[in-house]
Amino acid sequence: MLDEQKLGVLRKGFLEFLVLRIISGASVYAADILKTLAATEFATQEGTLYPLLSRLRREGLLDYQWQESGSGPPRKYYRLTAAGAERLAEFTAYWARINQTIQSLGG
Repeated sequence: MLDEQKLGVLRKGFLEFLVLRIISGASVYAADILKTLAATEFATQEGTLYPLLSRLRREGLLDYQWQESGSGPPRKYYRLTAAGAERLAEFTAYWARINQTIQSLGG
């Protein structure tokens, strides 16, 4: 059986890529990101997601806008910047190379 701690390190490493991928489709509210990830092996908590979103915004990969909500206070909706789309393209290309390497090894 695989060590959950080692798998956790892998999952954490992929989280930035997955969040950028989720946001690439459209402007997204943080709760929607959590909900999307909850249905996968990459489920995460607010305490992990919000610092990541803040870091990505500081790095210029994300931007946000406030939108009124019919059920409470305004919400922050995140979207990729041009630099974020470029980073996502780099991640996607890297993932394709890694996957190809894994498939080519062993028998």
